[in-house]
Amino acid sequence: VQLVESGGGSVQAGGSLRLSCHISELRDNHNCVAWFRQVSGKEREGVAVIYRAGGNTVYAPSVKGRFTISQDNARNTLYLQMDNLKPEDSGMYYCAAGIRGNCPSLLSYEYDDWGQGTQVTVS
Repeated sequence: VQLVESGGGSVQAGGSLRLSCHISELRDNHNCVAWFRQVSGKEREGVAVIYRAGGNTVYAPSVKGRFTISQDNARNTLYLQMDNLKPEDSGMYYCAAGIRGNCPSLLSYEYDDWGQGTQVTVS
């Protein structure tokens, strides 16, 4: 399975970006799909997760009210709309699928399938 992120870039504080993640093949253990981010030297942080079947969502407190995770099941694509961006939102953003534990989870070690990441820089 391949996960390919896109949509990163550089933006000023207060601006918006929309990230996309195309998943080549959805599998039985892809019942939750999630976004993570990582800054060099720090652990990967869970940002948002969505149940594929029901569409329920969970967000990290730091992004709740500013970020929106959504999906297009017909296109096997996951999205992350990021509004009112702050410099502390900068980092490499990854999508993840293939959870080994229970949904929802924002723990990186519970996911098997990862994309290569897309860089977000907020100045």
